[in-house]
Amino acid sequence: MPTMLLPSSAAAFAPRSSPNVVLNTKVAPWLTATLKRVNRVKRPLNNVTQHTRCLTETLSSQNAIWTLCSMMFTKAPEAELRKDENPLVEGLFNYQMIHIEAYVVHVDMVSRNEVAFKLTPETIESLVDYHQDIYSVDAAANTWDWSGKQSQLKKLQEEFVQAANRFVYRTDAEALEGLEEDGAGDLMCGRGEDAKQAIANLFVPLLPPPPRVVDVMRAVPLLPSSTGPEVWWHNPCPPSAQLESWKVLPPSPTPATDDSNPNLWASLSFSDAQLPSPTPSYCQPFTTAPYLPYDNMVTTSALLAPLPLPSTLVQHCSMGANMAGFGWGDFAPLPYGTTI
Repeated sequence: MPTMLLPSSAAAFAPRSSPNVVLNTKVAPWLTATLKRVNRVKRPLNNVTQHTRCLTETLSSQNAIWTLCSMMFTKAPEAELRKDENPLVEGLFNYQMIHIEAYVVHVDMVSRNEVAFKLTPETIESLVDYHQDIYSVDAAANTWDWSGKQSQLKKLQEEFVQAANRFVYRTDAEALEGLEEDGAGDLMCGRGEDAKQAIANLFVPLLPPPPRVVDVMRAVPLLPSSTGPEVWWHNPCPPSAQLESWKVLPPSPTPATDDSNPNLWASLSFSDAQLPSPTPSYCQPFTTAPYLPYDNMVTTSALLAPLPLPSTLVQHCSMGANMAGFGWGDFAPLPYGTTI
C-alpha cells in the first residue's frame, strides 16, 4: 500500500492553509471540465502545471467550504425533551440540524487518487458543545454509578475534543466533480452517507467497569440418603453375631499333614451327617482309629459334604461297641472279609 502523506495543515489544531495538490502527468478530462465550469474568468488549462495552479487557487479561497453531510441532534438532554402527541411538534422543538462543514487540505491523483477534508473550527465547536452538554448527560443518566464515573466521563469528553480536531475525511478524487463557484461544494454519489457514519463513530459510549469476579464458596452437598450433618462412612458397623467355632470352616481347605483341630471330629457324632453307601469301586481297609483322618474331608463354606465312609466300617464300629458292653473291651475286630 502506498504511503499516506498529509500536509501539516491536516494535523490537530493546525490553522488552515492552502491545500497540497498533486496531479498526474495526464490530467483527467472530468477535472478540466470542472475547472472550466467553476471559474468565471477563462483561464488557460493546457498542461498539468496550469491545472495544478488553478485548482490550488480555487480551493484556497475562504469561501471554499464543503458540506460533507447534515446530521440531526437533540437540543437538550433526554430528560428535558418536550413530550407532545404530535410528532411534528416534538421534532420541531426537540431536534436541531448541524451541517458538517470542511475544507480541502490534500489532493493526490498520483499514488492514492484521493481528496482529504478537515472539519472547520465552527463545526468542531458545535460537535464539542453537543457532546459535553447533551450526549455526556444522557450517557451518565443511562449508566449505573460507580466510584470513578465522573473522572471517566471527563476523560471521555477530552478524548472527543482530540478526536474531532484530528478528524480527516478521505474519499476518492472524483468527489471534486461536486465543486462549485468560489471552491465550495457538496459530496455526491452517496459519499455523504459515508461521511455521516464517520462522524457518528466519534461518539464513543460511556462503558462502566466490568463486574468483579467473586469466588463463591459452595457447601458440599449431602448424599440423598443422609439425614444429618454426620458423615455416614464414619459410623462403625455393628458387630456381627459370634459363630460357633465348629460352624466356621475354611473356604477352600488344602491338604495338610498336621491337624490343627484334632477334637473337631471327635465331638461330632455320625448321626449329624448322612453317610451314603460307597460305590463298588471304592474300598478302604479297616483301621483301628474310630475316626476319619482330616485330609479325607471334603467341606464347603456353607455345609458339610457327605463323608465317603464304607458301611462295613459302621458295622465293625457297632460290633465293637456291643462287645465292650459285655466286658470285652480288649477285643480286636477281625479284618474285613473274615467270617466267624
